[in-house]
Amino acid sequence: MPFTPFDDQGESSTIGGLTVENGSDRIAVYGQMSITRDRRGLDDARALKDVLDAIVEDLERQPDLAQEIGTGLNTHPVRNPFA
Repeated sequence: MPFTPFDDQGESSTIGGLTVENGSDRIAVYGQMSITRDRRGLDDARALKDVLDAIVEDLERQPDLAQEIGTGLNTHPVRNPFA
């Protein structure tokens, strides 16, 4: 099944040791992957390239792409409950 960037259906996939989590406004990629000089390494590299190519193509199609969407982290001060 092809990877559809930013189509958040709660799915994640694994390529080698990397996990790719699809979201509606961001795609998380984490883990560690070694691309070995063998057929397995070639398959992993191609799979990673396919995912990255799909992400780049989707972003390039956006006519009003924001400069930055931010981190989504809560940044307002919170009283220290232990103080």
